[in-house]
Amino acid sequence: MAPKKAKRRQQQSEGGSSNVFSMFEQSQIQEYKEAFTIIDQNRDGIISKDDLRDVLATMGQLNTKNEELEAMVKEASGPINFTVFLTMFGEKLKGADPEDVIVSAFKVLDPEATGSIKKEFLEELLTTQCDRFTAEEMTNLWAAFPPDVAGNVDYKNICYVITHGEEKEE
Repeated sequence: MAPKKAKRRQQQSEGGSSNVFSMFEQSQIQEYKEAFTIIDQNRDGIISKDDLRDVLATMGQLNTKNEELEAMVKEASGPINFTVFLTMFGEKLKGADPEDVIVSAFKVLDPEATGSIKKEFLEELLTTQCDRFTAEEMTNLWAAFPPDVAGNVDYKNICYVITHGEEKEE
């Protein structure tokens, strides 16, 4: 028994079998469970290529290539049950900076600490500096985060969505 316990502790410290459920708040786990249930079209507890094809078809993507579906399924190390699904999201989100770090970066652009910055200013930065946004990416950004009537963008909401994947309920 002792060698198994030692091995399990070692795996956990290396991230091998750490509890993925501890990475998320209970409300987030519930939302991921709802998404999993929607994607698992045949309700067998495993997301398959057929499930992906069916859910994409319900969203209007009718001609998804088999290779694309295969690549999606191969992102997991085995069958995609809910725990694997949650782990995949956890791994994707691991690279994101914490919300306070992203907010602090925006605050540099907000010397009056209003919580917002001008749309034109943000658009100029995003289309001319570093990894430049395309016109389509800017259109998507403004569709997701429309500026107010004065042309201001709520960057705290953007930061929240980047780190939590959903809009704050006001």
